[in-house]
Amino acid sequence: MTNPLHTPPPTAAAQHRHPFTLEPDRWETERSRALRTGHVRDHMCTTACEPVLVYERTRWGWLAWTVPADGSLPELPHNIGVLPPDATRTDRLAVRWLTRRPARRIGLPASIPSSLRYSLAVLALLGCAAALHTIGHGVLAGIAWPVALLAPLLAEHLPYRLDARARRHVRSVEGDSACRYLQRFAALHTYLVRSAAGSNRNELRWAAEIGHHLLWDAARLLHTQDTRSASAQLIDRERLMVQLTDQVAQLLKCIHTEDGPADTDQPGGHERPLGPYPPGLEQAAQPAPRPAPAPHP
Repeated sequence: MTNPLHTPPPTAAAQHRHPFTLEPDRWETERSRALRTGHVRDHMCTTACEPVLVYERTRWGWLAWTVPADGSLPELPHNIGVLPPDATRTDRLAVRWLTRRPARRIGLPASIPSSLRYSLAVLALLGCAAALHTIGHGVLAGIAWPVALLAPLLAEHLPYRLDARARRHVRSVEGDSACRYLQRFAALHTYLVRSAAGSNRNELRWAAEIGHHLLWDAARLLHTQDTRSASAQLIDRERLMVQLTDQVAQLLKCIHTEDGPADTDQPGGHERPLGPYPPGLEQAAQPAPRPAPAPHP
């Protein structure tokens, strides 16, 4: 972003600079598991070598981190996924599926540039055993063996079909430039979410909702356009997000220095959330209508 109107709070800028910012010990646990169950990409890898990813799930989506071979902390996510602001249970299940741990694989000879999933190998062995058993009970070999071979093939392609269906429920971006943009948006939005989680102020809750809409919209731009063509729109949205976090930081400072709880539930408070917010989000930013008071008996 160029020429920001405000500087984001230090706590906001520190979010997601590294994996598991709030749980530093978690990274070592996940890294150790990745070293045991997968191949960590190093200078010996080819273009076909897939990196081992550690997924950091959040309330708004996930960040996927590549495990460096030198043991250092990664600074840029491999990809970032964002849930819609009004996420349903199906959307959240899709995130859990997409961020599942990678399947264990069996290494093949060096002459074969591939590997075999452990579950697929087990299924193939079970299929062969079942085919031999059915053949021994009178089933034709021409029927038993094709069925035994068809099951592993279906099991191999089923996860890819489920992946494609699950991606319809989220917006994800890849590439260094796109992830660097969205990483900054994610850091600012996480600050808004954490600020709202520890307070009952409606202004903070509305700010977090607006931040999620901005994050979702930025993911749309980065998913459908390259960073150069979408830079002007991204800068406008990032400026709005920085302004929003700056206003939230000022509000939190006032809450901590003044006797804020006394007037938290006072009627006639803010009728609009902290702003500004981009065109198209006015309806989402409107507060819920107050319920009518119950009549006295």
